[in-house]
Amino acid sequence: MPNEEASTLTVARSSSKRPAGTLYRGNTGMWSWVLHRITGVAIYFFLLVHVLDTAMIRVSPEAYDSVMSTYKNPLMGLGETALVIAIMFHAFNGIRIILIDFWSKGAKYQRVMFWIVIALWVIGTAGFAPIHLHNVFTEGQ
Repeated sequence: MPNEEASTLTVARSSSKRPAGTLYRGNTGMWSWVLHRITGVAIYFFLLVHVLDTAMIRVSPEAYDSVMSTYKNPLMGLGETALVIAIMFHAFNGIRIILIDFWSKGAKYQRVMFWIVIALWVIGTAGFAPIHLHNVFTEGQ
């Protein structure tokens, strides 16, 4: 009798029509998840460095001034631009995730909301990046 039950379970499992792995592999849900994690980790490391370099003022104001002066170059200006762009995506996508979790129709409209997030992100980037980069590259002239 136990052998019959085991063979029935094996047949039931092997005849399943569900594909292996995740069902949304390669779709907007996956890319949203990946970008949200990448931007979250980048923001976390920025905040870690920011707290550490700001804490230096208590240890040595001269060292703090020295570190702050190294930040005033075009490479760091590009980094600031990338940081703001990452924060914008993370914030807009975070609102999308909240809507998916707490709105009864959120899962149904998750793909549309992803494209709305991308549109808002592109508009925000287009509004911020040119002005900031202009300031970064013309500040010293």
